[in-house]
Amino acid sequence: MKNSDIKILLVDDEPDILEIVGYNLKSEGYKIFTAKNGVEAIKIAKKEIPHLIILDIMMPEMDGIEACEKIRSIKELENVLITFFTARGEDYSQVAGFDVGADDYITKPIKPKLLVSKIKALLRRVTDFENSSSSSSEQVNVGEIIIDREEYVIIKDGEKLSLPRKEFELFSLLASKPGKVFKREDILDSVWGNEVVVGGRTIDVHIRKLREKIGDNNFKTVKGVGYKFVIDED
Repeated sequence: MKNSDIKILLVDDEPDILEIVGYNLKSEGYKIFTAKNGVEAIKIAKKEIPHLIILDIMMPEMDGIEACEKIRSIKELENVLITFFTARGEDYSQVAGFDVGADDYITKPIKPKLLVSKIKALLRRVTDFENSSSSSSEQVNVGEIIIDREEYVIIKDGEKLSLPRKEFELFSLLASKPGKVFKREDILDSVWGNEVVVGGRTIDVHIRKLREKIGDNNFKTVKGVGYKFVIDED
């Protein structure tokens, strides 16, 4: 996919951020759309269906957390890549962001060139994942669970479960080798990429959400090492 085909929605209530970041991303050839708050962001996202949304948290009318949650509830937008871009670096705000379906988290201030590099890394991970998915079987059976790579859903007990992109990638990784313990650093590298810096609790939040949706018994924690997926023996 060429840069000119990629749509990015930049959401921030600071005009300088919209101008500077927007300019640098446009210079890379991306199609850039901007919004000043969460309400505007949702309207534009529904119309344009961007590949990536760069979302500030602290905004008037509707903050980034609420906007992200609403975006994830819209069928056409459930797999859009979302990264928070905010000056709030506290751990709890990262957890809140991942709880509502964010894929990544970038903290201000950041030099424009470094931000562009991180955005490229995020988009490259998406492209690599889609390429690997399209080159493999569209559906994979893992025990009684079916992984549908085309629709980004899993089917368990006849019920379709739609997962945000990072949850789907994490589950696909763990389920690719049931019983294998995946180290935390390997999970971060495979799912988020070593060029993207995310909080230490990122994996924990995503595992918790997978446990809630798929089943607590399917995911085992190996303290000090990582996680593994196990097939139900019932």
